[in-house]
Amino acid sequence: MRRVVCCPGSFDPVTNGHLDIISRACGLYDEVVVAVLINKNKQSLFTVDERADMIAEVTEPYGNVRVDTFYGLTVDYCKEQNIPVIVRGLRAVSDYEYELQMAQMNHRIAGVETLFMATNPEYAFLSSSLMKEVVRFGGDISGLVPDSVHERLIERLREAD
Repeated sequence: MRRVVCCPGSFDPVTNGHLDIISRACGLYDEVVVAVLINKNKQSLFTVDERADMIAEVTEPYGNVRVDTFYGLTVDYCKEQNIPVIVRGLRAVSDYEYELQMAQMNHRIAGVETLFMATNPEYAFLSSSLMKEVVRFGGDISGLVPDSVHERLIERLREAD
């Protein structure tokens, strides 16, 4: 039986913290489906296709990542794709409280399990929002996002100004 896990998120943009969780999941599962959320209620800096392309580019060396996009509930996507497990990274206790509630609901409504991974402490403070804010004000995020993502982020924020 092929072991598949879903790693969902908005990834606007993908950070090295995301990649830490994705790469570790790659070592545990035969296939990691990185599912990029289409959130119509959120103003994203990058389109869903741009986000998916960036993730595909930076995860290509892993060899067992498939990137997809979805709209709606993650558990509905997992059921449609026959993915029994969701992997989520935890940066802090506050993440755990929120993610535990989601995991319990996901299991209740769809029988989908959730695997929690503690984020590497080197990336525990990272968030896509923080990366955008630091770059917007001229800060250096080298080593916190892949180089190609860093370049795209700088370019996009220049365009927005």
